[in-house]
Amino acid sequence: MGAGLGAGLAILGAGLGIGRIGGSAMEAIGRQPEASGKIQTAMLIVAALLEGATLFAIVVCLLIALKLQ
Repeated sequence: MGAGLGAGLAILGAGLGIGRIGGSAMEAIGRQPEASGKIQTAMLIVAALLEGATLFAIVVCLLIALKLQ
């Protein structure tokens, strides 16, 4: 039960984080359209790192769930 809750929280956190990254990037591009390339690059790098951390959390939760059975 704890592993499922942990995986759910990891997904929830990733969704909120990526939504905030995207919203902030769009706001920054709206303020400085000439810097859109740099902003998009930074946004994609941060989103990829966030996805990597989320995947790691889900794998740990799955390992915990499989070990307990």
